[in-house]
Amino acid sequence: MKREDDEQLWDLLGRAAAPKPPPFFARNVLRQVRQDPPWSDRALHWFGLRRLIPLAGLALAIASALILLHTSSFRQQPSGSSEPDLLAKIDPQDYEVVADLDDLVASDESSLWDDDTTSL
Repeated sequence: MKREDDEQLWDLLGRAAAPKPPPFFARNVLRQVRQDPPWSDRALHWFGLRRLIPLAGLALAIASALILLHTSSFRQQPSGSSEPDLLAKIDPQDYEVVADLDDLVASDESSLWDDDTTSL
């Protein structure tokens, strides 16, 4: 702001009394600066056990919730994308082969329980 912009304001400011510091101002300021704790004490106050323990508990709870949500999403299968039955995937022309395999497996299982111990 230039003096030509508002001469009345500048005249009023020129007549105002200049502020004077109180006696021993410099001494009082230096005393206050010396009484302030160093930055290391302030940092220890911020990172003290009274604040770290609740923050660590909160961080642990958040981490465990995230892990639980992440692992549970792998366990759940979407209901619309369930795997169809194996027999539903087989072509109709292969039903005879599947039936023969079922008979073969059934006869193999029954032969395991025979009382014929001579083959052992």
